[in-house]
Amino acid sequence: MSHTGFLLVGHGSKKQYNKELIETTANQVAAKEDRFLVKSGFMSINEPSVQDVLEEFKAADIEKLVVVPLFLAKGIHILIDIPGILGLEEGTNSGTFTLANGTEIPLLYAQPIGSDPLLADLMIKNADDVLNNQS
Repeated sequence: MSHTGFLLVGHGSKKQYNKELIETTANQVAAKEDRFLVKSGFMSINEPSVQDVLEEFKAADIEKLVVVPLFLAKGIHILIDIPGILGLEEGTNSGTFTLANGTEIPLLYAQPIGSDPLLADLMIKNADDVLNNQS
């Protein structure tokens, strides 16, 4: 059965917790959505790199590849660096990805988190957690 490839991109950090956050989030996406073949990759410092994971996807049974950055806002990595790694033209969010067998499939690049109402809900939850746990 073909899936949609889902590459969750993190920045990378010397702090192990930051790597684990990306990997845990990728595992949570995979557990919630069986339509995705989920992998995570990093721009720098941590392994696997985005480039390494793209190589892994070339051999996968996927019909589309979506790249989702786990970043809050647009900046140089979102606007320039990641699209460059993906081979996308500046200002575009779609292109093609060539599998190992030569088949070209759609490659789609998602937006960063941004100011989503779910983020406000999470901040309220975090505030409530600390308020309820104060001594």
